[in-house]
Amino acid sequence: MPGEVFLAVAGHHHHGLSHVREAVRRGVVAVLWEPAAAVEDLAREVPVPCIAVPRLRERMGELAARFHGHPSRAMQVVGVTGTDGKTSVSQCLAGALDSDSRPCGVIGTLGSGRYGELGRPGLTTPDPVSLQAFLADMGRRNLHQVVMEVSSHALDQSRVGGVDFDVAILTNLGRDHLDYHGTVEAYGEAKARLFAWPGLKTAVVNLDDPFGRLLVERVQAPVLGYGLRAMADGPEQVLATQPEFHADGIRAHVTTPWGEGELESPWLGCFNLQNLLAVLAGLLSLDVSLTDALERLHHSPAVPGRMERFRGIRGPLVVVDYAHTHEALAQVLQALRAHCGGRLWCVFGCGGDRDPGKRPLMAAMAQRYADQVVVTSDNPRHEDPLAIIEAICVGFSDLSRVHVEADREAAIRHAFCQAGREDVVLVAGKGHETWQIFGDEQRPFSDRTLALRLVEGEA
Repeated sequence: MPGEVFLAVAGHHHHGLSHVREAVRRGVVAVLWEPAAAVEDLAREVPVPCIAVPRLRERMGELAARFHGHPSRAMQVVGVTGTDGKTSVSQCLAGALDSDSRPCGVIGTLGSGRYGELGRPGLTTPDPVSLQAFLADMGRRNLHQVVMEVSSHALDQSRVGGVDFDVAILTNLGRDHLDYHGTVEAYGEAKARLFAWPGLKTAVVNLDDPFGRLLVERVQAPVLGYGLRAMADGPEQVLATQPEFHADGIRAHVTTPWGEGELESPWLGCFNLQNLLAVLAGLLSLDVSLTDALERLHHSPAVPGRMERFRGIRGPLVVVDYAHTHEALAQVLQALRAHCGGRLWCVFGCGGDRDPGKRPLMAAMAQRYADQVVVTSDNPRHEDPLAIIEAICVGFSDLSRVHVEADREAAIRHAFCQAGREDVVLVAGKGHETWQIFGDEQRPFSDRTLALRLVEGEA
């Protein structure tokens, strides 16, 4: 837009300065660019002021924050990071904080805006310029509490620079995004950056997670741990004991530095108990009373595409979940076993252009914890769907309980039609998503919509 400044950073494949001519044509008045020998000649040809800024990518967030008047400084900002559970924890926490008198904003996989009024989804964590614009808009709308999903990519790429975090929450650390980070160690180091954030008031850490226990020793901010097992000589802790898992959800006794109480929720599974403890610890760290926090969690609705149940008059229970790592798939299947009176079905695939090492691991978990498995496509992107399926099937030692159907809709229909009334069909991997990616094309498709149509007899 006329009057704007163009920021050109070095990317993995090309430099942003390659778009400078189009930016000038659109009316930018100046250019800030990240120095790189390959584009120095291009920088000299720019007809508007062109200023080289070392480490520009790292500074973009702070620049955007200054432009918008540092909106996060007038807010309580909670950052949620981890391999699994970010969306469930952030949505549940935002919902528990939101009220007519103190509305709460949320930024993440499901979109951005006031809780319950989210705009179109984009990246889990937006680019730094968009992020600061979102925060400024939230400030104008009197959303002075914000819960934000913070991905490892966002931390590595400095997307959250310029954000003043009050509370950081770790859900867990598993194997994911190794196509980007290379090693689990590098992945963990990216996550750890959030807990070394300047000015952080409280670090909420999963003490049942091995990485979480290591992180406790490194964090300088006050730590509030949570989990099912106490950490001897550890920080203050929010602990659940005597957990009960039944058809209507979860019940557990909780002990905290603020007293004891009963946690009840319609959510399913042990891993969701972990997520609820993360939310409870987050609420307590923000000075919500224990009694009030437990009451809010008791009424917390399911998060779209996260252990979301679909049940009709006939046919099996269908559960749609975003689980797309082998750890998450194992957790979900084990959780559903307690709610399954018949056979447990698992429909899943693996995304293309992503870590190929997890494909056979996903198969191994499905074989171990499900009775019947249907392997299908997820988001193939630029890979051959059948080649992805072949790589998945390497992880099966017994194919007698495995059905292969590359067409995702047909695969889900097959499982639903073959399953009995007492069976449970898990549709894993895509959760809330409303598309399937083939090449560069997003084709409309929703596991949730299909599940609803199937249980209502409309499909």
